[in-house]
Amino acid sequence: VGLGGEMAMWGGRFSARPTELVAKMGESVSYDRRLYAHDVMGSCAHARMLAKQGIIPAADADAIVAGLEEIKAEIDAGKFEFDEALEDIHMNIEARLTQRIGDAGARLHSARSRNDQIATDARLYLRDEIGALLAAVRGVQRVLVTLAADHTDTILPGFTHLQHAQPIVLGHYLLAYTEMLHRDAGRLADCRARFNALPLGSGALAGSTLPIDREFVREQLGFREVCRNSMDATADRDYMIELLAALAITMMHMSRMSEDLIFWMSQEAGWIELGDAFCTGSSLMPQKKNPDMCELTRGKTGRVYGALIALLSVMKNLPLCYNRDMQEDKQQLFDAVDTVKLVLAVYAPMLESVVVHKDRMLAAASDPSLMATDLAEWLVQHGVPFRSAHHRVGALVAYARSHGKQLSELSLEQ
Repeated sequence: VGLGGEMAMWGGRFSARPTELVAKMGESVSYDRRLYAHDVMGSCAHARMLAKQGIIPAADADAIVAGLEEIKAEIDAGKFEFDEALEDIHMNIEARLTQRIGDAGARLHSARSRNDQIATDARLYLRDEIGALLAAVRGVQRVLVTLAADHTDTILPGFTHLQHAQPIVLGHYLLAYTEMLHRDAGRLADCRARFNALPLGSGALAGSTLPIDREFVREQLGFREVCRNSMDATADRDYMIELLAALAITMMHMSRMSEDLIFWMSQEAGWIELGDAFCTGSSLMPQKKNPDMCELTRGKTGRVYGALIALLSVMKNLPLCYNRDMQEDKQQLFDAVDTVKLVLAVYAPMLESVVVHKDRMLAAASDPSLMATDLAEWLVQHGVPFRSAHHRVGALVAYARSHGKQLSELSLEQ
């Protein structure tokens, strides 16, 4: 099997093996091997269904399941030798299975294509990964809520247009990001609910003539329903795109928070300090303490955006059904999932390490002009139309500044 040996598993039609460069370009096991546990899970359920339906002997199904579990244990232990000449995780596992148990292993692919197999593996994998992502989002939310409870009276200036706008309390600021992350978690959960349908049984595009039982496999694998259309099940990756969009929005929120923390830690503000474990120094300047995790979060946000655009670009003009272009769906997906999990895992303890300099925040919020909106609303309470009150207070601010005074230094008559 593979280069220099027998023909590939699909090689009956061909008279020549792929060249070494063609095999290198076509392989995906170097990165899709992370799907091995989910591939074994789907194959075990498929084998049990084949035996239940009398498509293969029960003894063969038992041998297949036992063999697959042994192969998973090999991979878990790092003892499995992956062969790029076998292209992908599916064919690596199937070749090893047939090597171990003989002809029974060759029966496993009955009523199945790699097209519906990878669609199933990916959904099983992403179900688990979204669970981990949701837990990580909740972890950051818990820290934000705890910090907010500690800072219900810590006053700082709120900004619009990066200019001081109105006084706020730090707890209110922190809860703003708690709300954003709540919606992020909702998008992840919605995405998982939408793709929680079983593609297996769709074949390459048109199902199978064999008497399969998709509902049995659905129950075995815990899917909510079966995919209703075999062409859709094998040919679309919208659930991956939706997940990448949700991850991109999550990273946008984390990047915005990072931007604030970077400014707050600058000498110009000096409002907070991050724990030493979450900062780095300079190779030249001994005094530096840089908020690198925040800066890397900003940078990695572009990386996740890139993954979304890359997969949209792959899919945008593919005819139905499956096309080999779709092999390019996984690397950016895996990278984006890993990136967001890492950022969230770093952020929760980093936020716990924050030291808040309340005095500096209060001093920055003590400019009386920040109360101009409150003064306008005071006039409204005394019957002045808001537009008139807004104009009058704006004129008053200009008057005070032209006379070198703060609003708080003016008399009520003025």
